[in-house]
Amino acid sequence: MIRVCIVCEGQTEVEFVKSCLAPYLRGSQVLAFPSLLQAPSGKHRGGRVTVERLVKFMSHQYHQTDRISTLLDFYGFQDRAGRTRAQLEADIGAAARCRITKGYDPRYVLPYVQMHEFEGLLFTNPADFEWAEDGWSEDVKAALIAVAQAFPNPEDINDSPETAPSKRILHIFPDGTYSKTEHGPLIAESIGMDAIRAKCPAFSEWVGKLQAWGGTA
Repeated sequence: MIRVCIVCEGQTEVEFVKSCLAPYLRGSQVLAFPSLLQAPSGKHRGGRVTVERLVKFMSHQYHQTDRISTLLDFYGFQDRAGRTRAQLEADIGAAARCRITKGYDPRYVLPYVQMHEFEGLLFTNPADFEWAEDGWSEDVKAALIAVAQAFPNPEDINDSPETAPSKRILHIFPDGTYSKTEHGPLIAESIGMDAIRAKCPAFSEWVGKLQAWGGTA
């Protein structure tokens, strides 16, 4: 088994890796496990991600695993400054090459940035939002379906920081009835990895690369 550390921005992604991604990759001889991005103090500082902060954290994890990758929201980067997702991933890789000076091998580092954020993946099947039982209704279902149908695929859901996938979800559900950390991973697990991959091409490509580390894709 190849051990792969997935550096995650928040607890939602951590739970997703544990409940969905890791079991899915096990059949490819990949033992994936999450590591929550933290500050040097050891405290979590979600939503304040920079390339420098990420790579510094990755440098501490690099020698504790066989491979290392990331699962971070595009919106989470404070220093993206007009860069595309591909540019951010390339810059993360370049910075890691400079920061990790001992035993660095680019074949074992796979930066991945999710467009536009993790919650977009959940629009693969809006019906599975029924796991947020307290706020679920036919009106909520219809509103979620309308969002999903307005974009070519779930990874394209975005107009501005105010209308990112998670903001749309929180706006659609009655106040306090949707919890990102509680419901997000449950919904993703209910949808299933194969269904998510079928509708989310960038995510699917990343998962395929992780599978290739274990010898299958």
